[in-house]
Amino acid sequence: MARYPSTIMVSCLVPWTAQEEIDAPRFCAQAAAVLAAGYRHLYVFGTAGEGYAVDTRRFTEVVKLFREVTAGPDLHPMIGVVGLSTATVVERVAIAHDLGFRAFQISLPRWDVLRDAEVKVFFHDVCGTFPDSRFMHYNTGRVGRILGMADYRRFIADVPNLVATKTMTSDMHLVGALVSGVPELQHFLTEPMLAHGALHGECSLLGTFGLLAPRRSWEMFTAAREGRTAAAIALGDWFRRLSDEVFAPAMVDRRIDGAYDKAIVRLGPVPDFPLRMLSPYRSLGDDEVETCRTILQKRFSDCA
Repeated sequence: MARYPSTIMVSCLVPWTAQEEIDAPRFCAQAAAVLAAGYRHLYVFGTAGEGYAVDTRRFTEVVKLFREVTAGPDLHPMIGVVGLSTATVVERVAIAHDLGFRAFQISLPRWDVLRDAEVKVFFHDVCGTFPDSRFMHYNTGRVGRILGMADYRRFIADVPNLVATKTMTSDMHLVGALVSGVPELQHFLTEPMLAHGALHGECSLLGTFGLLAPRRSWEMFTAAREGRTAAAIALGDWFRRLSDEVFAPAMVDRRIDGAYDKAIVRLGPVPDFPLRMLSPYRSLGDDEVETCRTILQKRFSDCA
């Protein structure tokens, strides 16, 4: 049995003012939309949430506000922590821990790519510092390596509060091996990969389009969980087309992922959500998002 429940997890993004301070009303509006769509597992400060770009002051301010908007019953909030050292990661986890959070999403530090022995030390030192908390590993190639089944098997028994992965890859062989070979962890996969992962065991959905298409997100998650593979594959293909076609014009001049994620929120439940990214990362423009909206309305009128 996996150490974390099977579910849909979605990210809350951070809207910034012209002074690069948190826009609290729009952050709260977004959180309300997440909850209204039925999601109860939500996090802040992954790549989409610009966890790599905030200083400690902004990190603390956002975490405090996130605590307020996730204070209701049956909610499972998670704080993402990105850092270049174990010390930085532990420091920021401690800030959120002191504010009452007990679930965290961590990625490997990247100045140089960690070797196998260093990976084990990192998880032991971070997770072991907070034995009352649960940790998800943001398994992303941005740090220079994506961990596979054999990597986790080297240390999973020694880190009992590592409970999940958010595995960002389109490598079907790797995903299948992770889901079947490391069943102790709950593996969160993107829309196009969920059906394949579910062929190998229990897994979960990272809802990258969870605010734009909540009904279809829940339908796909349910189909995958119930073993209705054909339906899950068809929905995964629909999400792939949604991503490729709606954002094709804006991909010509590629921006960091969070710029497109903010556009998703604006195209969905918060039409005045700011597109601004923290320096030095480039934002999408209003005109670009409106072009995306036109494509969305013409080609995906059934988006819900």
